[in-house]
Amino acid sequence: MITDKSVKELENSQAALTLTLDAASIEEAYNKRIQKYAKDITIPGFRKGKVPVSVIERKFGAMIREESTFDLMEESLKEAYSSLDKEHSPLVFSTPVLQDEEKLLPFKENEDLTFTVVYDVLPRFELPAYKGLEVEVSSIEVTDADIDKEIEKYREQNAIIRTKDGEAENGDIVTVDYVELDENGAEIESTKRDGFTFTLGSGYNFYKLDSDVIGMKAGDEKTVTKTYTEEDNVPGYAGKTVNLRVKLDTLKSKELPAVDNDFAEDVKDEYKTVEDLRKGIRDRFEKNVEEHLKNEKITAILDKLAAETEIVIPQSMIQAELDNRWRSFVRQTGLTEAQIEKFMEMQSSTKESIQEEWKPDTIKELKAQLIMEKIRETENFEVSDEELNEAAEKQLQNVPEADKESYKNMIKDELQFSKVTPFLIENNTFRTGETKSYSEAMGL
Repeated sequence: MITDKSVKELENSQAALTLTLDAASIEEAYNKRIQKYAKDITIPGFRKGKVPVSVIERKFGAMIREESTFDLMEESLKEAYSSLDKEHSPLVFSTPVLQDEEKLLPFKENEDLTFTVVYDVLPRFELPAYKGLEVEVSSIEVTDADIDKEIEKYREQNAIIRTKDGEAENGDIVTVDYVELDENGAEIESTKRDGFTFTLGSGYNFYKLDSDVIGMKAGDEKTVTKTYTEEDNVPGYAGKTVNLRVKLDTLKSKELPAVDNDFAEDVKDEYKTVEDLRKGIRDRFEKNVEEHLKNEKITAILDKLAAETEIVIPQSMIQAELDNRWRSFVRQTGLTEAQIEKFMEMQSSTKESIQEEWKPDTIKELKAQLIMEKIRETENFEVSDEELNEAAEKQLQNVPEADKESYKNMIKDELQFSKVTPFLIENNTFRTGETKSYSEAMGL
């Protein structure tokens, strides 16, 4: 079927695969398709299955030849892909594009066919030196203020909530109804929200109504005018002025518990005193710092390597990652995709515009992954039989015994990849930069 095959590397992480199919295979595929049509087709004046081939060819020959030849081309591509090396194989999410289709049609009888498809491949690049580097990372200090802040969170979680008379103040819990009004004072139904609860001063409400609700009493209603800037972080509203009707339904206050030994034991049974509580928090934070610094170290190294490495990420790879990120985003919201897109439409936003915002970070992450994978291949880290068998036993519990061996190479690759991070940390030097508090470093 395939009499000639060649692969040419192109720019932008693409390859062109050219195949030649012999005329005999093409005619054989065409004749088989004709015979199938002869059995199944119905034409006025002929019984089913009794239509002469000459009649079918006269009426449908060009269409059938095109159909059978395209199917043969697709079959030949699958065969060719299976024999390509990793560097020249198409990415799973890349759709090969047939070149110069208009020059191939109409397909001619009894002639060999040569055609070319172009597709995305794994980027090829040279690694810079990745050992013996020096990069800067933060110094993180767990302060008493960090521990105090964590204790305040515990106090909030253990607060007693009571209905409150009088005016709303920062820290109170309020339930409000709100709606945007148009220029005539009519409600804009799509913006209406009833029974929304939040804590004043938290800013956890779309329209940033905290300061407008302060001073209101339960049952009060008023109309406020809000003008938003970029700093307000209200998606789709920067530069806009809107009128909002706000009604305060319920008003509650929080009574925070005293920080004493009983409070410490309420947080965790093993804490008998406030000092136990503070020590427990500090120990946990110190472990978090250790993990954070490990991540910061690997990020600093990869950023340095990425800056010195030219990698052209194929568009299909970028889009596949953006689509994965979108699906994860949808799952996290708990809403349907249609609901999210409807809300975005209200805010003059789209799935495409959101993905465009994600694109720089996505490219950066893909570049880091490719660099780490290249280091894995270069170092070819040793994986002992014990490691491999232990991992296989855990991951392949529900896989039939006969199929387990075929998965082991994949598991070995994963185990090797997991060794890249400790290898880079061990083989590079880290100088200490500015000192940050725990809260600052963790973005708390």
